[in-house]
Amino acid sequence: MQFAFAQTLIVMPAFNEEASVADVVLEVFAKAPGVTVLVVDDGSLDGTSNAARTAGARVATLPFNLGVGGAMRVGFRYALENGFLNVVQIDSDGQHDPDGIRSLLAALQGADLVLGARFAGEGDYSVRGPRQWAMVVLAAILSRVSGTPLTDTTSGFRASGPRAVGLFAEHYPAEYLGDTIETLVIAARAGLTIRQVPVAMRPRAGGIPSHNPLRAASYLGRATLALVFALVRPSSMYQLRNRP
Repeated sequence: MQFAFAQTLIVMPAFNEEASVADVVLEVFAKAPGVTVLVVDDGSLDGTSNAARTAGARVATLPFNLGVGGAMRVGFRYALENGFLNVVQIDSDGQHDPDGIRSLLAALQGADLVLGARFAGEGDYSVRGPRQWAMVVLAAILSRVSGTPLTDTTSGFRASGPRAVGLFAEHYPAEYLGDTIETLVIAARAGLTIRQVPVAMRPRAGGIPSHNPLRAASYLGRATLALVFALVRPSSMYQLRNRP
């Protein structure tokens, strides 16, 4: 898989992750030698950018916070403009184990978009309450939309192959949950093949959690809205972009 590493860009959205981002970058380099890491500093107010550069990552600094979707669109455009074939998204807070990069890239041999599923038999990650209910409903609907069984449609640990990179460089949604839910609808409607592989999750190494109790309580409604907006948009919006 060494050849795939050299053609792969690891994109790490980061917002105030000074405490963890350097360790994550170094672990990625150790477990996936030959990859390039791009940390997209999403308007951080701390030393995230400096920590990432010191660890050897390339850094794109946004002037204000755009959210994960906006940061990932920057990453996909960077990949397209610099000749990378694959993009792997990894959280900068240490929750995603870089060991999973190999499995994601291997699955790209038969798919365009591969999700790292937290509920597919590896690790002991679990959620409860409204988030759990939303995830079950989303998995059922998006499995039908994508034509493949999915158990973790909101996973942020995922790999995109050449066709998905071209598509997402133009059509990556920035709305809350759009970067996970809507991207699956976009990919499916563009005719991309979607798969999932089991991955393990770890506790956060630092930074500020993206979900507080108030967000967790409203998760079900917002997830439903995100799915509805994704489904009502016309399929003709999503066209594959030819790679240079």
